[in-house]
Amino acid sequence: MNSSVATTVFLPIALGVVMLGLGLSLTVADFTRVARYPKATVIALACQILILPALCLGLVLLFDLAPALAVGMMLLAASPGGTTANLFSHLARGDVALNITLTAINSVLAVVTLPLVVNLALDGFMDGDDAIGLQPAKLVQVFAIVLIPVIIGMFVRNRAPEFAQRLNRPVKIASAVVLFAVIAVAVYQERDNVLGYLRDVGLVALLLCVLSLAIGYFVPRAFKVERGQAVASSFEIGVHNSTLAITIALSPALLNSTEMAIPAAVYGLLSFLPAGLLAYLLTRRKAEVEPVT
Repeated sequence: MNSSVATTVFLPIALGVVMLGLGLSLTVADFTRVARYPKATVIALACQILILPALCLGLVLLFDLAPALAVGMMLLAASPGGTTANLFSHLARGDVALNITLTAINSVLAVVTLPLVVNLALDGFMDGDDAIGLQPAKLVQVFAIVLIPVIIGMFVRNRAPEFAQRLNRPVKIASAVVLFAVIAVAVYQERDNVLGYLRDVGLVALLLCVLSLAIGYFVPRAFKVERGQAVASSFEIGVHNSTLAITIALSPALLNSTEMAIPAAVYGLLSFLPAGLLAYLLTRRKAEVEPVT
C-alpha cells in the first residue's frame, strides 16, 4: 500500500481524538478502583488477554482466512475496548465504573499484549515479515498512539475538570465521526476487493463479536460475579477499539497493510448490531425482573 496523507497524517490524528476522548473520561481512581472489584477485574482481563485471542485463532483456522486477513483478525482481537464499549454498558445498565476501569487497564496492557499477539500471528501466518512488537522503535510508536492522548486527556481533566466536561460531549461526537471516517478510508483503499473481503471476513467478524459478548457476560456470571459487573465485562470484551486496529494496520510505520485493516473495518460496521441488540435485551430483562414500586 502506498503512503498517503490519509494514512500518515489523518489516521494518527483521528485515533488521537478517540484516545483523547477516553482520557477525558478517566481519573487516577479508575485505575485504583480495581481493588474494589478484584474478582470481576481479574476474570474480565483473563478473558480479554487469554480466551479472546484463542477464540479468534480458532475462528481464523476454522474459516481458513488468507494470511493478511488472519493477522488483521488477531490484531482486532488484541485491541482493547474503548468509549463505545462504555456507552453500550451505560445503555445496558451495567457497572460503568468497572467498565471504565477495565478500559483504562486494557489500554495500558495493550501496549505489550497487542504487539505480542500480532507478532505471533505474523510469525505463524506470514513468517514474521512485518512484526511490530519486538522492535523497540515500533513498540514506542504503539505506546505513543495508544497512551499519550489518554495521558493528555487525563491531565486536562485533572487540571481543568469543568473544561474537560465541556469537551467531553463534542469529543465523543467527533470520535463517532472519526470511527466511520477511518472505516471509510480502509474500505475506499480496497474498494475493488470490498465485496470479496466482506464475504471472507464478514461472518468471522460477526461471530467474534457475538461470542466475545457472550464470553464476557457468562464467564464472570459462572464465577458468581454480580450482574452489572458482568454486563460491563461483556461490552469491554465484545466491543473492540477498531479505530486502533485500523490505524496500526494502515500506518506506513507499522504494518502498512490495507488488507490487514479490513477485518477491523468490517467489524466496526457489523458490531453495532449484536452489541445494540444485547444492550436492548439486557435492559428489557432487568426491567422485567425489577419489582414495580
